[in-house]
Amino acid sequence: MYRVTIRFYEELNDFLPPERRKRDFEFEFSGRRSIKDLIESLGVPHVEIDLILVNGESVGFDRIVADGDRISVYPVFETLDIGNVTRLRPDPLRDPRFVLDVHLRKLARHLRLLGFDVDWLPDRDDDALAEIAERDGRILLSRDRQLMMRKIVARGLYVRNTDPEKQVEEVLDRLHLRDACRPFTRCVECNGLMEPLDTDASGFDAAAAIPPGVLAWCREYYRCAECGRVYWKGSHYDKLKKRVEGMLNGG
Repeated sequence: MYRVTIRFYEELNDFLPPERRKRDFEFEFSGRRSIKDLIESLGVPHVEIDLILVNGESVGFDRIVADGDRISVYPVFETLDIGNVTRLRPDPLRDPRFVLDVHLRKLARHLRLLGFDVDWLPDRDDDALAEIAERDGRILLSRDRQLMMRKIVARGLYVRNTDPEKQVEEVLDRLHLRDACRPFTRCVECNGLMEPLDTDASGFDAAAAIPPGVLAWCREYYRCAECGRVYWKGSHYDKLKKRVEGMLNGG
């Protein structure tokens, strides 16, 4: 049998039962284990972690746990410089490119509305999501804790909230992304980039793409470079603008 003393810090405590939160606790186990296996056996996904100290020394996920070790586990750092210790991910988690699981459709649309690059499709399984996150270097967002524990997933965030607008606030706050928001620069339907549209350009059939009533008064249009959807600043724009302001202001 092995016995270690372990403590989790800040939001990592969300994954623990109340009696283990924000305190040192002892844990016993049998057999040889890596630090990653030990941590995830306690319910904490490795993608949420950016620093592990064992007996005061920073270590990687592959470090084998020894009897008597004292382990401190810290979440993703956004403001603290830990450049001289062992970072557990190759790139900063704040690179705002995401892939979302099938249950987070509304969150995907909200993040696109704020200008983030969000890969979401309604028919992907866990294998596909993990592969995309690894292949494209995207941050995987999910409420599936087991998915977040897959070894192939290096960058991810377990979404705590169930309300879509609160989910947006959670992602923005935990990754410090409010300054990175660029509202109305992406298509909420397909994630393509928006570009100004010249309705008088040769080959563009304005009458077929835009309702006659809108053509009569509106002079400013945008089109998605991927799917070709046309957008304009009508009454729906005012409603979306208020929604964006609410998300950026935290409520």
